Amino acid sequence: MHHRVGNTPSREPVESRADAETDRVAAGRGIVSGRNLRCAHTFGQEQRRPGEARTLIVVILTAATMVLEIAAGMAYGSMALLADGLHMASHAAALGISMFAYVYARRHASDQRFSFGTGKVNSLAGFTGAILLAVFALAMAWESVDRLIAPVAIAFDQAILVAVLGLLVNGISVAILGHGHEDELHDRGQHHGHDPPGHAGRHDHNLRAAYLHVLADALTSVLAIAALVSAKYFGLLWLDPAMGIVGAALIARWSIGLVRTTSRVLLDHQGPADLQDFIRRRIETEEGTTVADLHVWQIGPGIYSAAITVVAAESRPVGEYRERLLNSHGLVHLTVEAVVDTAGGLQGGNAELLQRP
Repeated sequence: MHHRVGNTPSREPVESRADAETDRVAAGRGIVSGRNLRCAHTFGQEQRRPGEARTLIVVILTAATMVLEIAAGMAYGSMALLADGLHMASHAAALGISMFAYVYARRHASDQRFSFGTGKVNSLAGFTGAILLAVFALAMAWESVDRLIAPVAIAFDQAILVAVLGLLVNGISVAILGHGHEDELHDRGQHHGHDPPGHAGRHDHNLRAAYLHVLADALTSVLAIAALVSAKYFGLLWLDPAMGIVGAALIARWSIGLVRTTSRVLLDHQGPADLQDFIRRRIETEEGTTVADLHVWQIGPGIYSAAITVVAAESRPVGEYRERLLNSHGLVHLTVEAVVDTAGGLQGGNAELLQRP
């Protein structure tokens, strides 16, 4: 008796540590452990994303240029510098939204009020950025048409100087954010000729919105320089507003593309077809086993949740189906229902639903 009591304290800490480690690993994967029936829904959103640091650098660079141009414009009486400084302010605000989204998603990743974590904050920020891009394109087109109808005098030397300065700043910003955008694709294997299932939706929408903002600004600077030089040396005054319309059309196209991509995530659009096919292949390995109902939706950059109803000829543990899929190709949260198809009919919670045509 004494020997058994003496061994008990030495064994319990080992078991407790093992159980704690099991729960920790399970929670990190979003799995319900045997001891703790609570799911963790952070799905890696508490980690700092690669685009966050790059976006912060670009925000600081844009804000510094904005302050410099506004100060110089007021000091030297240059409306061109002042106008571009105010223009930079609008982009600094848009980039600030992207930065805020990164920080908010990371700091609130463990907030249980978010059913599937804060992954969609990324897409929400991207959607907001796309709307701001559309507003920018509309304002640009409006001003260009107005100047085609009623041309205004242009201080060419000052305007070209401002456009060159803007191109330099935005060129650096494009290089910084573009490198981060490439990293996002490289980290997820999208640089290959064919992507693994589910990888088509793994873009960082927030980073893409910030990237398109600075790319749009760089584009307008290039078009402005070309138009201003042509107007100054060849008298083609109409080319300046015409280039503005061309730039607005391109930016509007980028904006529409980003709105479509982010809205699919925000509205729980069904996941990629290749990911659905992958799930069916992994589940329907035994004869008589069919995926009768499948819902797959994106809950963050590169991560998906799925609700699956399986009809099988023989009863199998639900955990067996989960093990085939969990943490494969971005699947981090699964709800699986198994229904047995017996001679007398379906047996399971969804029997009535599955028998409907």
